[in-house]
Amino acid sequence: MTYPETLDWMFNQLPMYQKQGASAYKEDLTNTILLANHLHNPEKEIKTIHVAGTNGKGSTSHFLASILQEAGYKTGLYTSPHLKDFRERIKIDGKDISEDFIVSFIAQNKSFFEENQLSFFEMTVGLAFDYFRQEKVDIAIIEVGLGGRLDSTNIITPLLSVITNIGMDHVQFLGNTMGKIAFEKAGIIKPKIPVVIGEYTSKTKPVFEKKASETQSEIFFASDIIQETYPSVLLGDYQKQNKKTVLQAIRVLQSQKQFQISEENIKNGFWNVVKNTGLQGRWQQLKEVPKVICDTAHNKHGLEIVMNQVNNQKFDKLHIVLGVVNDKDLDDVLPLFPKNATYYFCRPDIPRGLDASTLQQKATSFGLNGKVYNSVTEAYKNALENALESDFIYVGGSTFVVAEIL
Repeated sequence: MTYPETLDWMFNQLPMYQKQGASAYKEDLTNTILLANHLHNPEKEIKTIHVAGTNGKGSTSHFLASILQEAGYKTGLYTSPHLKDFRERIKIDGKDISEDFIVSFIAQNKSFFEENQLSFFEMTVGLAFDYFRQEKVDIAIIEVGLGGRLDSTNIITPLLSVITNIGMDHVQFLGNTMGKIAFEKAGIIKPKIPVVIGEYTSKTKPVFEKKASETQSEIFFASDIIQETYPSVLLGDYQKQNKKTVLQAIRVLQSQKQFQISEENIKNGFWNVVKNTGLQGRWQQLKEVPKVICDTAHNKHGLEIVMNQVNNQKFDKLHIVLGVVNDKDLDDVLPLFPKNATYYFCRPDIPRGLDASTLQQKATSFGLNGKVYNSVTEAYKNALENALESDFIYVGGSTFVVAEIL
């Protein structure tokens, strides 16, 4: 198969949460363990850092990778979902995995995948671990896909576990309370492996402490320890806490003495994160006049911070290009959006995309007014045509809306 045919097979014949949602979620690690054994356990041959959390795990993973790259280490990075190209999920030193490697990996293991009905995410995890082993990375940053305890990435024993924060997202899988979600995320804490917690609440802290006590893992609450960090080109307000989490993680890594990381490496890693890793979609400026910002924030916890930052911008009129997926709790997120904006409602071009008319109808009940457009591109084009130089355009609501604009 060619690369496009290989991707087509991966996306269309196997469950994929990014496109389908709930039906792609599997509630145990049996298949992943089976696949790891089939591949001769590549995860046991690479050093890793494991990153979970409701929000910020992507930025945190990229910051960590950037700092380690600045320190001269060959660094693997596994994240999800991708914005434009599947290959973005698996990188070494900021360079995407090659098309040839993907084609070859799928061809060699296709019959095994089919026999065992592996999900899209399960085989992608296997692909990443196999690639990092073959390329002999010094370390790999591994971001969980969903949750933690039952996530396919959770077959690793990392040098360090990182949990950024807990918010109410994916409640249909992870539980409908902060405590239950924290329990699922805390599932990445391994025996005697230190863990860094980025943010906590009165409901989540005891869950983390209990798990760390059971596993005899040293626990660090970054928000209580780290006061100052270094500047970064990532200007989203939410990055302040992510940077504290990252700095505490690096301090733990330094104390293990397996990696030599200088203050200069840390400083440069924060500043050069986009250049080093190719990270996109985090409070990313697309245009200066009028100012256009896109952001992948898509749940209450993330959108609260982002909408606060939007409201603090200087503008005459506010234009918001908005699309969401169909399992989003609109009663939770729509009240966060400003009423003094003109809305351009659209549907992201994936099976999970929520119909734009449905979104408009619901948004109107919260005092958010605007028109429906046939596509994200059309909505964005109209926002640009309507906005004056002194206006501000925000594009978001879903990772997939941002992906289409980028």
